[in-house]
Amino acid sequence: MIETLAALAHGFGVALQPLNLLWGLVGVTLGTAIGVLPGVGPALTVAMLLPLTSKLDPTGALIMFAGIYYGAMYGGSTTTILLNTPGESASIATALEGNRMAKRGRAGPALATAAIGSFVAGTLATVLLTLLAPVVVEVALKFGPAEYFALMVFAFVTVAAVLGASMVRGLAMLFVGLLLGLVGIDEQTGQMRFAFGVPELLDGIDVVVLAVGLFAVGEALYVAAYQSRIAGTLERMGGSLWMSREDWKRSWPAWLRATAIGFPFGTIPAGGAEIPTFLSYAAERKLSRHPEEFGHGAIEGVAGPEAANNASSTGVLVPLLTLGIPTSATAAILLAAFQNYGLQPGPLLFQSQAALVWGLIASLYIGNVILLLLNLPLIGLWVKVLAIPRPLLYGGILVFATLGAYSLHQSVVDLVALYVFGLLGFVMRRWGFPVAPAVIGLILGPLAEAQFRRALAISQGDPSVFLRQPIAATLLALTVLLVLVPWLYKVVREHRARRRPPA
Repeated sequence: MIETLAALAHGFGVALQPLNLLWGLVGVTLGTAIGVLPGVGPALTVAMLLPLTSKLDPTGALIMFAGIYYGAMYGGSTTTILLNTPGESASIATALEGNRMAKRGRAGPALATAAIGSFVAGTLATVLLTLLAPVVVEVALKFGPAEYFALMVFAFVTVAAVLGASMVRGLAMLFVGLLLGLVGIDEQTGQMRFAFGVPELLDGIDVVVLAVGLFAVGEALYVAAYQSRIAGTLERMGGSLWMSREDWKRSWPAWLRATAIGFPFGTIPAGGAEIPTFLSYAAERKLSRHPEEFGHGAIEGVAGPEAANNASSTGVLVPLLTLGIPTSATAAILLAAFQNYGLQPGPLLFQSQAALVWGLIASLYIGNVILLLLNLPLIGLWVKVLAIPRPLLYGGILVFATLGAYSLHQSVVDLVALYVFGLLGFVMRRWGFPVAPAVIGLILGPLAEAQFRRALAISQGDPSVFLRQPIAATLLALTVLLVLVPWLYKVVREHRARRRPPA
C-alpha cells in the first residue's frame, strides 16, 4: 500500500508538469467538444488524432488521449439530454429521462447532475484503479506463454460475443482482424505472408490506418449516405442551471450506487458501458421514492447512468494497463496508441515505464477536476457546438483522416488501405457488424500467435500444455462455455416453444 502511494505521488509529479497539464487540459476540452457532436465518440476521435500525435512525447500524448476518452464520455450527455441523440451507445440510458427533463425546462439540473456525477464516479473509480492495478500486476507476472495465450483467446471471444447484434457477426469481424494481423513478415521464420508482392505491406497493416478507416471514414460515409435518417430537435436551455437541495438529495445515492455497478463491468470484457448504465437505470427506478416520475424526467434516471458510464470507462483501464487486454472499442485504440510509441501495456510496463503509467493514473484525478471546472460554466458553449452543420463536420473528419493516414509513412498504399477500410467500415455500420473486434483482432492477433508458438516451443510441440496449466485450462474452459451456453439456451428455448401446445 505504501509503495502504491509512493508511486502515485511520483505520478502526480509527472502529471503536474506544466506541459503535461496542458496536454491534459487539451484532451479534456477536445474530448468534451467532440463528445457533444452526435455520432462522434471517443474511439473515432482518438483514432483520428493518433497519426497527428506520433511526434509528441509518449507521456504527454497518452495523458491527452486519456483526457479525450473521459471528456468524450461526459460530452455525450449534453447531446443526449438536449437533442435526444446519444453520441455513444453508453448514453442511451441517459436519454430515457434526460431529454424529458429538458422538455420540462429542467435541462440545467440534468446537465449539472451529469457533470457532478461524472466527477464523483470518475474520481472514486480512479481510486479503485490505483488500489487494484498493483494487485493485478502481481498476479499477471506469474503468467507464462500458455496463460497469456488462453487469456487472449478469452478476451477475443468475450469482446466478439458482447459487442454487436450477434455472436456470429462479432466472431466474423474478429477473424477479419486476425487475418489482417497475419499480413507481413513472419517474425519466427522471416517468411512473407499475404503481402501480394507489395513492399509497403511487408511491415504489416498499420493498426492506425485500420482504426481511422473503420471508425472515421466509415462513419463519415454512413452519415453522408443516411443523413436524412439522423435528425433531432435541440431543446432550449431554460430555468436555473443549478441543482436544488432536493436534486442533490436524490442524486448522490445514485452516483455512489452507479459507481459500484459501473466499475466492475469496466474491468471485465463485458462490452463496455451499455450494460452497467441500463442496470443502474433499472436499480434507480426500483429504489426511487418517486417511481411515478420515471418516464417523465426523474433526476435519478440521469444521475445513475451517467455515473455508471464514467465509472465503467475508468474500469476499462485496469485490464488495459495491467494485462494489455482492451475490453472496449476505445480501449483498443488506446492500446494502438501505446504500441505507436513502442510500448506494450502489461505487468512489465509498470516496471519498465513506471513514471509514464503512474503519471497517466495521476492525470485521471487531475483531469476529473478539470472536467468539472470546465463543463459547468461552459455548458452554453457546448450547446452552440451542436449547431455545426453535419456536411462541414464530417467533411472535416475526412480531411483530417486522410492527412493523418498519409503523414504516417507518406505512402499511397496507406491512403488506398484507408479508403478500402473506410468502405468496409461503412458496410459494417450499415449491416450491424461491430467494428471493435476487427481492431482488437489486428492488435492482439500477432501477440497471441507469438505466445502460442512460444508455449509450444517450451513444451516441445505438446499441445496439452494449454490444458496442464490450471490458469490456462480454466480460461479456455470459460471461453468454451461462453460460446456454448447461449447456443444451448437458444436450442432449449426453441425446443420448448415447439412442444408448447398452441393457444
